[in-house]
Amino acid sequence: MQLLFEPGFFSNASVRGALVLGAIVAVVSAAVGVFTVLRSQSFAGHALTDVATTGGAAATYYGVSVLAGFISASVIGAGSIEAIGTHRVRRRDIATGIVLGAATGLSALFLWLDSSTSTTGATQQILFGSIFSVTGSTVLDASILGAAILLVVALLWRPLLLSAVSTEIAAARGIRTKLIGLLFTLALAVTVGLTSIAIGSILSTALLIGPAAAALRVTRTVVRAVSLACALGIAATWLGILFAYDSKYWSSSGNALPVSFFIVSIVFFLYLLTGLPALRRRFARRTPTSVQGTRPAPQAASAAMRTQ
Repeated sequence: MQLLFEPGFFSNASVRGALVLGAIVAVVSAAVGVFTVLRSQSFAGHALTDVATTGGAAATYYGVSVLAGFISASVIGAGSIEAIGTHRVRRRDIATGIVLGAATGLSALFLWLDSSTSTTGATQQILFGSIFSVTGSTVLDASILGAAILLVVALLWRPLLLSAVSTEIAAARGIRTKLIGLLFTLALAVTVGLTSIAIGSILSTALLIGPAAAALRVTRTVVRAVSLACALGIAATWLGILFAYDSKYWSSSGNALPVSFFIVSIVFFLYLLTGLPALRRRFARRTPTSVQGTRPAPQAASAAMRTQ
């Protein structure tokens, strides 16, 4: 145990706060991430990370809550994508690209303003996170927001799954696809904001998409995919926190390596691991109901919904 956990790990208040926030972010990212991959909105999720950067940089410049800045900007960006685009993938990608371009320009402006006002470490914290420095109030706010997002996903579960297959089929069943799409995109935006406070805005896509994509490679039901994505996300986050804490003792300088580096590296490794044929066959034998790839067939989605 001494070789793995350096002195003071469990008694450190910052570490405990980081572990709690990391678990919240990982679970929420898993639930939203699975549907983000199924709905082919990974590009939108990436674009919202740049929008979140704008919000975080602006919040730092004006001296308000960085979490509020991340989430507010992400929500505005999500609303803009839905307002400009349609439910056709091509139009949605165009709208996402427009919002991404505008957000990147604003991010550059506010990051420059932050650096010109000599805000120590502001750019580092915005882009790459500061999970060890989160306050108790931030953890509480994240818990409330996380619970709200999970409730939205639970309420929209079946419409989200069906509309991931075909908006036409969903509309024929009386589902208000535009409203469902807007609500999910807003949930995605808030999730990006929460993830940004943990591992930074520029890297939040990794925790949002990585565990979900890995889980979908080896499972055949949405419920199992979400459960496995939660486990992978929590494992990556907690191991990242542990390694970052331990890294202070790896050299005489006493400088810790970034948490975000370890988390993203572990997520990448887990994704590669789930691609091993032997592992995929092992999971396939345990999950008889199919959700093939990232865009399930109508029959597979219907079967998956019957098993919920």
